[in-house]
Amino acid sequence: MDLKKLADSLHAYERKVLVALRTVQSVAEIATETSLQPIEVMRGLQWLENKELVILTESEQEFIELDSNGKLYAEKGLPERRFLKVLDKEKSLDAVAKDAGLSREESTVCIGVLKSKAAIELRKEKGLFVSLTEQGSKLLEKESLEEQFLARSFPVLLESLSAEEKFAFDALLKRKQIVSLVRKKSYTGALTDLGKELISAGVSGDAGEESLTAQMLVDGSWKGKKFRRYDVGIKVPKKPGARKHHYGRFLDEVREQFMALGFSEMSGPLVETEFWGMDALFMPQFHSARDIHGAYYTESPKNGSVDKKFMELVKGSHEQGKGTISKGWGYQFSEQKTQQHILRTQGTALSARMLASPDLQIPGKYFSIARCFRPDVVDATHAPDFNQVEGIVVEEGLDFRHLNGLLNMFAKEFAHATKIKIKPAYFPFTEPSAELFAKHPDLGWIELGGSGILRPEVVKPLLGREVSVLAWGLGIDRIAMFNLGIKDIRELFSRKLDFIRGAKVI
Repeated sequence: MDLKKLADSLHAYERKVLVALRTVQSVAEIATETSLQPIEVMRGLQWLENKELVILTESEQEFIELDSNGKLYAEKGLPERRFLKVLDKEKSLDAVAKDAGLSREESTVCIGVLKSKAAIELRKEKGLFVSLTEQGSKLLEKESLEEQFLARSFPVLLESLSAEEKFAFDALLKRKQIVSLVRKKSYTGALTDLGKELISAGVSGDAGEESLTAQMLVDGSWKGKKFRRYDVGIKVPKKPGARKHHYGRFLDEVREQFMALGFSEMSGPLVETEFWGMDALFMPQFHSARDIHGAYYTESPKNGSVDKKFMELVKGSHEQGKGTISKGWGYQFSEQKTQQHILRTQGTALSARMLASPDLQIPGKYFSIARCFRPDVVDATHAPDFNQVEGIVVEEGLDFRHLNGLLNMFAKEFAHATKIKIKPAYFPFTEPSAELFAKHPDLGWIELGGSGILRPEVVKPLLGREVSVLAWGLGIDRIAMFNLGIKDIRELFSRKLDFIRGAKVI
């Protein structure tokens, strides 16, 4: 190896650390020797290790640190010294505590500490009175071992304590929040044969110029300067580049695909009234999904407002199927209940809003990526909050064959599934209804979502006439698991940097 090239490539930190390693080894010692900060010493050691000039050893040691009371006492003095200072005559314990600015707990501790050192005498007479002894006066003239210990620079390595310091530390450790013992990693460096050889060849602390600046080029001062040689082959820490979150990028891709297929995006509030979330979808108010097991209700504000025109139309549809051949659900519709606020339980609420919107176009195709909330047991395929891609296709003459083709396209395009099942299902707002399943290579068959053709009782009150409307809602979180090779749905929302940096992004 060319020692000159190697020496010319050393950073200023490396040069100083390398020279210091002839006499000292620990990071703290090297920092003192070189006047570098500990973090600068560590960088120098790590760079030298990469160049095989140093062997860096990690160990765990016990260090003593000042706790909250210790920091206070290091500044103001230990309570027992402040206690003794105000004892110019016999005083009651309360008077001493007041004059010394001590709490009741500190006064009690002082009594025990000073009594054990024969520094005070106690007398009980309608209270506790304290007086200073001759030994106490002598203690005031010199620092105690505990005070000398608190005057040290912290943290302190436990194994470096002398016998007297160990005695003072043990005494302080028994007291409340003065000192604490913590385990910390420490590092030492040792020269390799190559490092020793390089030092023998003569390595100085002068590293030369680190960079060529614009000013040097302008004024010509670069001429004659010595520049540090850069080693392009040296190992450097991996720097992960910025990128979009893996799931966020997937959702963007889904949005782009739907728009490319001619769909328009819908949007709406996370907090819905029961009217748009359930009633407009012909879900009866006595349906089991209305209780606490099917929706989250808000405490404040508890209710929202609903357009009276649509409320009357939906109410008539529920009570007697008004305007359709249906007989409705045959119960008394509650206008108070329909105004209750819930967290959106399904994206179909946005489809209901779209059907009632003056912006609806026929024929038309609409989709949304909706955040939804339902109480659920968290496991590898379930979460209490999830994303749902849902939408509608509005056009005259659509039937189940069109829906079947749509579902097959979604499974293949978005989940890249090769094995697909479409099974009959029940939803209050569609007839017929179907569920879409796809086979995951590790988790087996997974339900991707529900679908169907909206019932006249849903369409007529909102749109004003009967039109064929295909409706579907897909669990996009589960579809993402197919695409991203993820086995646990919780990893879609992971904040663990190591996982995120290695996660697949499409």
